[in-house]
Formats: sequence, structure tokens, C-alpha cells
Amino acid sequence: MKIIADTHAHTLASGHAYSTIREMAAAAKKRGLKALALTEHAPEMPGTCGLFYFQNLDVVPREADGVRLLMGAELNIMDPDGTVDLPEKTCRDLDIVVASIHPPCYGLDHTPEENTRAYVEVMKKPYVNIIGHPDDGRFPFDYETIVRTAKETGTLLEINNSSMRPQSSRKGTRENILTMLELCRQYEVPVTTGSDAHVDVDAGNFTNVREMLDYCNFPEELVITTDWDRLKEFLGIR
Repeated sequence: MKIIADTHAHTLASGHAYSTIREMAAAAKKRGLKALALTEHAPEMPGTCGLFYFQNLDVVPREADGVRLLMGAELNIMDPDGTVDLPEKTCRDLDIVVASIHPPCYGLDHTPEENTRAYVEVMKKPYVNIIGHPDDGRFPFDYETIVRTAKETGTLLEINNSSMRPQSSRKGTRENILTMLELCRQYEVPVTTGSDAHVDVDAGNFTNVREMLDYCNFPEELVITTDWDRLKEFLGIR
């Protein structure tokens, strides 16, 4: 299975990432990618960039080193009502929008029912393309509900390479990803692949992702990042 796009990565602008746009693009090129999404953390994440950063992204060329750049954001899901931290108009002007739960913004004290509701409400927002790292056992939720909602709303669920690093703070990720993949196969829900790279050497690194996809013999036709034309159509870009 050849993965040609990374739909979740960060640059220096996110505050706790360490490489520039050009460094990330060069690394993606070395890994043979056609496209790289740079999805900086939205404003409520401590240390990241502000609103105007996202409103000014039209100045950034959409190609570097022959790699198509998708300039976007990783929204923070703020509460069980699915509140996010960028205005809808700003999100609609981006190439790609990921929404994720992070402890500094969402907290660690919500119930599985509240976590499930948070994801469902976010997926109802038509400008959200992807749910980022829905694999962290610190935020348990009902996987069947989330997979079925993803199918209904046309939202992609992410297989996150960084989540499966041995040093990751996320809990139970491999088991949770396997559960999600089996449900995605059952309901024919496509997934996307994100390195969640915070430094250039990890851009397009899908070592753990490929291992999981191979382990469960996941259908290639349900991995949207194996087909650039299909991904472009999904995102509505040229």
C-alpha cells in the first residue's frame, strides 16, 4: 500500500514543533509524498499561533520542492458541546481542517458519554474534514457511534502515526485503532493517515500506520491517502 499524502503535521508556528515549512516539505519529498498538510494548532493550544496566522495563509505558496502543501488547522475541541477555537469563516477558507481533543484545552474529567457527544457535535460541522487521533484511551468514547457518524457526515477518521510511538502520552492507542479499523471496515468508512509530525524527520513517517493497516488487512480503497485525485475531490481543491 503506497501512501501519498500526510494530512496532519506541524511547523514552528505551532509553538512546540521544530521545523519550517520548507524543511517539512523537503522531508515529505524524500519520503515520496505528493501532498503534505500543515495543520497548526488553533489558538487555544498554549504557545501556538493566533487567529491572524490562519487568516493570512493565502500568502503561502501551495507547492514546495514539488510537494503540494495543504495549509490548514488542527482545531481544539473545547467541551462536550463540540465548541472549537476558530471561526467558521476562517475554517472554510483553509485547505484542510482537523479537529482533535487535547488535555490542555478539553481537560481530562469528562465521561465517555460526554466525549462521544463532543466528537459527534464536531463532525456535524461541515467545515471539519478529519477527526485527529481518535485513539487516546484518556478520552474513552463509543467507537461504533463515532464511526457511524463519520459515515453520515462524510468525516474522515485519522490513523495517527505519532499516537503509536512508545513515548506517546496517549493511552491504549493500538488497541483503540484496531477497534476503529474493524468498525470502519464493517461500515465502509474511509480513513486518512497523519504523521502528526512535530519535526521534519517525522513528516510522512507512517511506519506504525502501515503496520496496523497490514496487521488487520485493511482495504486499500478505504485509505483515502493512497489516491491523490480522490483526496483532492474530498477536500474540494484543484
